[in-house]
Amino acid sequence: MAIPARRRVADVLAFVFASFATLFGLFWLAWILWTTLAQGAAALTPTLFTQMTPPPGASGGLVNAFYGSAVMILLALFIGAPLGVAAGTYLAEHGRYTRLAAIVSFVNDILLSAPSIVIGLFIYELVVRTQGHFSGFAGALALAMILLPIVVRTTEEALRLVPDQMREAGFALGLPRWRVTSRIIYKAALSAILTGILLGAARIAGETAPLLFTALNNQFWSASLNAPLANVPVVIFQYAMSPYDEWHTLAWAGAFVLTIFVLGLNLLVRFLARKGLRK
Repeated sequence: MAIPARRRVADVLAFVFASFATLFGLFWLAWILWTTLAQGAAALTPTLFTQMTPPPGASGGLVNAFYGSAVMILLALFIGAPLGVAAGTYLAEHGRYTRLAAIVSFVNDILLSAPSIVIGLFIYELVVRTQGHFSGFAGALALAMILLPIVVRTTEEALRLVPDQMREAGFALGLPRWRVTSRIIYKAALSAILTGILLGAARIAGETAPLLFTALNNQFWSASLNAPLANVPVVIFQYAMSPYDEWHTLAWAGAFVLTIFVLGLNLLVRFLARKGLRK
């Protein structure tokens, strides 16, 4: 049966519009990536990884900012990942179809869509104002709150994809639920859970707004989590807004390193996802 002309025209128009929207988005993405990589690669020098952030008009590096970002991301993973995996396990395994699980899932969806600046303001009121000063711990706590709902959702979905036959086989052997979950279900969903954690790490690596209200920045070297801590996103923000060419160069270099880090995490995520599919 011949397709009516009206449907053929609608199909062509839909295809043209979808193709144009895709190319339009890819064009700007490629432009941003090319500009960042070109400008950032030109700004890379050995001093970037050996010297601290400089005063206005001077040259220097970003070693203290790299250290601060690494510490806060690792601490956020240490706080948020176990809590997220535990909450996701409850939603998928122990609390399925319960009223409490529905409430937890609803609150988690709200946290997923909450602007990061709102989370930063919340930690500012909860921690910074209570302590009376900015701190690296407050920054890590804000990043952990952003990471938490991502890990919860990906863990829940990963565990739900595990066939029920694997659970039933464990129960048939007389294993308790906690052992079935830890020895069988986690092993089957490990790649997907790690993928979710890495996606969350990539998300929080470039967050600036919550750190402005929590960790702020520190021009000097500081290893204390109870004091303001330098970090790459805030340094990029402050240096890009400054009138000094030396700071602009460091901002481009920091953006380049941060982009490469996020791209590397995304490549690792794709590798783990394909590994999980092969299994």
